[in-house]
Order: sequence, then structure tokens, then C-alpha cells
Amino acid sequence: MKNKFLSLIVGINSLIRKPIFSRISLILLGFSSTIWFLARVIPKPQRAYYPCMRAAAPLMSGFVIWLLAFSGTTLAFKKVLQRWRETRYLAASLFMVLALAATSLLLSKSASDATAETGKLEIWYKANSPLGVARGIHPGRVAWGHNEKIATWDGQTGFWWEDRFNNQAETNKLFCETLTNLTGNKNEKKAWDELFHFFNKTKRNSKDGYKAGEKITVKVNLNNTHSHENTNEINANPQLVLSLIRSLVNEAGVAPENITVADPSRFVTNNIFDKCHTAYPKVHFVDHNGGDGREKANFVANAIPYSIDNGKVATGLATCVVEADYLINLALMKGHVSQGVTLCAKNYFGCTSIEDDWHKNAHSSGFSQNRDGSFKYLVYPDYLGHKDLGAKTMLFLIDGIYSNKFVDRVPAFKWALAPFNDNWPGSLFASQDGVAIDSVVLDFALAEWPDAPDMKFSDYYLNECALAGNPPSGTLYDPEQDGTRLGSLGVTEHWNNPVDKRYSGNLKTGKGIELIYKKVN
Repeated sequence: MKNKFLSLIVGINSLIRKPIFSRISLILLGFSSTIWFLARVIPKPQRAYYPCMRAAAPLMSGFVIWLLAFSGTTLAFKKVLQRWRETRYLAASLFMVLALAATSLLLSKSASDATAETGKLEIWYKANSPLGVARGIHPGRVAWGHNEKIATWDGQTGFWWEDRFNNQAETNKLFCETLTNLTGNKNEKKAWDELFHFFNKTKRNSKDGYKAGEKITVKVNLNNTHSHENTNEINANPQLVLSLIRSLVNEAGVAPENITVADPSRFVTNNIFDKCHTAYPKVHFVDHNGGDGREKANFVANAIPYSIDNGKVATGLATCVVEADYLINLALMKGHVSQGVTLCAKNYFGCTSIEDDWHKNAHSSGFSQNRDGSFKYLVYPDYLGHKDLGAKTMLFLIDGIYSNKFVDRVPAFKWALAPFNDNWPGSLFASQDGVAIDSVVLDFALAEWPDAPDMKFSDYYLNECALAGNPPSGTLYDPEQDGTRLGSLGVTEHWNNPVDKRYSGNLKTGKGIELIYKKVN
């Protein structure tokens, strides 16, 4: 019996230590990432926040965890062999427990590596099971415009946002046809008129459309900016911002001086400001610091106290948002660590009184879903339901012209999903339902980026928003703390599959999302 036990221990020990070519490659990659990270960060700790360092950090931490587990496993099994040969059976048993625990850690790390390599994501949701109450002229409608001619950057030359890689006329066409597809009215001017009339009827009990002098603020996503200087990281598309301004002025009849383009927590870079200011010099541009023709953001204190006390962080709202008569939420299609994606709901965070340097912000609760799948308070219903944020938004847009798998970095991922077929997505999404549009774009992300960070349970904020009156978490959502509980903020569901991309509104099986596709050209 003793010899058989010894043989078993020796066999396990040799199996754990068996060299494998792929494992050697991972070890070398982890080792080099660790050396590079330490060499860069120790002399200058703030480098830890650089995008390249954040990319290397997971490889380094994974290597260290694996190394510790491997060393612990080997050492523990050696101790088992030594104590057993010395007939110290109790000590051998204790070391055996330690060895098995270390083996479990090592194998779990290997399993997570394998899952990351295969790119598969465990499916936790059901298709075509709508939740909430759909909104809009056509309830739950999300218009998806796709133009193959719009984005031609080769991924190497110059900047992705340059005019030579982004056709302004085609961008104008994409915006026009997506907007008219949303309302069903083929005339761009009449489409705007329908949107304003519907918003005022449902939000203000008014029969008016847009009236001269009313102010519109466009919240853009410029999260990856550090100054007014241009960057090649993913940010709002300058051509699309110009298309939106052009349409508001020429078709909706809004005077340029009544339009504000803003990211109060970041910087409006030169590529957007110069292009749009040249065409429409009376349009206002608001960012965190102001200067160079931009206006400095001011904030109304305690304008958003949130439904729960989440640390009293970022409770101020930008004055340009509070004083606006209408908002347009122009978000980006991209992933986000800890949340899976950052779309329209997350875009409102930039309206609050946070720091322009992200790592100086004291991160409050409510931004990340629980990794075990349990529900909890999430901040997104507070944003979508607040009177000066989601409740003031008459149009939700998501820029998917380039997109990106990660929250920052240069666009680097062309799409295999049809109809993109290994090209940039070249898309724009529009809706009057802020929950529905995020649901649709999340489905695209789940299909194309299953191995992106924190994608599992990334739809839980949408469930909370759709069922805000009686959410799964049991939270009483009242973002203004005025005693008025939120109701449903829109409808959410998942499509039937990534090929057909059909929702219950398309299938006529329920009162859920309707995705309307328009191929421009």
C-alpha cells in the first residue's frame, strides 16, 4: 500500500512538472511582461497607469500567480514524499492537503488560460425574453445604419480619424438615413420634427415641437483624452460630430449658438474642435479645463444625490446639462474593464463632477456587476432616470464607425461578424429608448468580443433599468431623492442569434426590441 501511494505521488508530481511547448511560451511571455513592467514602473510609479502598462499588468499578475502555485505544488508534494518515507503519516497528510490546494489553484489558472484562448463565453441569458416597457414613436425600435465606404483606415498610417480615411459626405449620408430609418419618415427635417414632438408630448405633456431659442447639449465620449492635443486612441468620431451639428442646424432648425458639444469631465481635442468650429463658429464647446476656444465646465452641486449613499462621489452635474432643454447622448461602441461595455448609460458619468484624470477619482459603488451573477444596486438607472440626464435625452446615438474591444487604445479590431466581414463596422445606431439601444450594441459586443474583460453578466444593468420600478436587486431607485420612484426606463432583451439578429419586435412574438437595418449605398 505504501509503495502504491508513493507511486501515485511521484506520478502526480511528474505530471505537474511535465514541460509543454505552449506552457513554455506563456511562461516566457509572463516572465518578460513582469521584467518589463517592474523596470518601467519602479523608477516612475505613475507609469502604472499608462495603457501599455495596464495591458502588461494582467500578464504579469497571471504569471506570478502561476509561478507561486507551481512552486507551492512542487514543494508540497516533495514534503509529502519526505514525510511518508519517514513514516510521519500525519505530517504527510497535512502536506498532501496543501499540495492538492496548490494543484487546484494551478489547474484553475490553466483552465482560465484555456477559456481565454478559446474566446468562448458562458451564456447565462435567454434569447427573445423582453423585460420592461418599450419607448419611442415605434416602441423599442433601434435603427442601425451601415456604410462600407465610411471608414478606410489601414490601421497603421497616420490617425484613424483623419479626413483621408473618413468620408464626410458618406458620414452625412449615414447619419441622415439612420435618423430617418428610426422615425420611418424619409425626410430628414420631418424626422427631427417627429422626434421633438414625441419627446415634448411624452415628457412635457406639450403639443409643441422644437421652439427657437431652446438649448440642446450633445454629450460626446472623449474619455481617452489628456489635453486638447489630438490622440489616436478611440474617441468620438470628428466627422460624425460634424454630421450631427450640420443636421441640427440645417434640418432641425436649431441656431448654432443654441448647440453645445460637451464632455465636462475630459477634453475636446483639436480634431473635433477645429473641424466643427470652422464650419459652425457659434456652437459652444465645453470641457473640463476650457481654454483654446473651449468653455470651462461648471457644475451644479448635489444635483444628483443618487438612490443610495455611494460615497458622495460625483454628485454635481455640469451646468450645460442642467440648463439644456434637450440632450443628445452620442456614445461609443467599445468595451470597458469591470463593466463589459461602456455605451449610452455609462456616457452620462462624464456629465458629473469627476476629475479629468481618471485615477484621481474615488470610485463609488454601482458601476460593476457582481461576478457571481447576484444582483445589486447599479448606478445606471440613476443616470437614465434622472430628470437632467436620461429623462432629458430626446435621442440616443452610438458611434460604431470604428469601435474598440477595450475602453482605451488605438482601434485595432476589425469585425468578423456579418455584414462587416473583416472590416471596420462602419455603423451608427439610433433610438429613443436608451435601454434598447444599449441592449442591441451589447449583443454585437458579446458576439464579436466574447473574450473581452468582464463580459459575463454585463447585461445586468439593463435588467435593472428595464425593471427600475421593481428591479431584481430590490433597490428603490430615486436618483433625485425627491420621493418619486422610477418606473421602467425602456426595454431589454437579447437577439435570437448573431446571424439573424432578430428580436421579439422583429419576430412579432412580444413587445420588445425591433432592430431595423439600413445598408447605406
